[in-house]
Amino acid sequence: MTLTDGTYRLGPSTARLLIKTGRAGLGRRVGHDLTIEATRWSGEAVVVVGDPDKSSVSVTVETGSLEVREGVGGLKPLTDADRAEIKRTLGDKALLHTAEHSTITFRSTRITGTPQSFEITGDLTIKGRTHPVTVNGKGNGNRLLRGWATVTQSTWGIKPYSAFLGALRLADEVRVEFEAVGLELVDGPG
Repeated sequence: MTLTDGTYRLGPSTARLLIKTGRAGLGRRVGHDLTIEATRWSGEAVVVVGDPDKSSVSVTVETGSLEVREGVGGLKPLTDADRAEIKRTLGDKALLHTAEHSTITFRSTRITGTPQSFEITGDLTIKGRTHPVTVNGKGNGNRLLRGWATVTQSTWGIKPYSAFLGALRLADEVRVEFEAVGLELVDGPG
């Protein structure tokens, strides 16, 4: 089934939303490159195939729903205790401050391209700060879409995590990725 004009519902039942981190600093061999998944989020994509500028995307992520799925590298494997500590640290005031800022939002401002190769420019709001982000994406002609964007944490007032007096720290840039399979058409031709 090909992607057609209409409104599509987005969320964990049809798509994955991942954050991938990297390491920096002299102690980077000790740490892990993390894959973190948003488990509670929702969104909507309005698709106008023949006029992509009339298309739009909006997504809202619950900051408390971020779960560590994988840790690659490091001297020791990532443990359940490590995952719990990372989740606690994510909610910390220096990072996402989830008590005060319970959501992250993205609203498109411009979409160009085709369902097979597209670019979505929009406003990303994290911790009450809004800055533009560009998402690059590809589709296979069916309802399978993949995309990615690079986000520099410090732009939104997020201090990248560090340990061992700064010898180990997360890189300031993280990669946000999505993969949508079998999008649910809620309005439009089926």
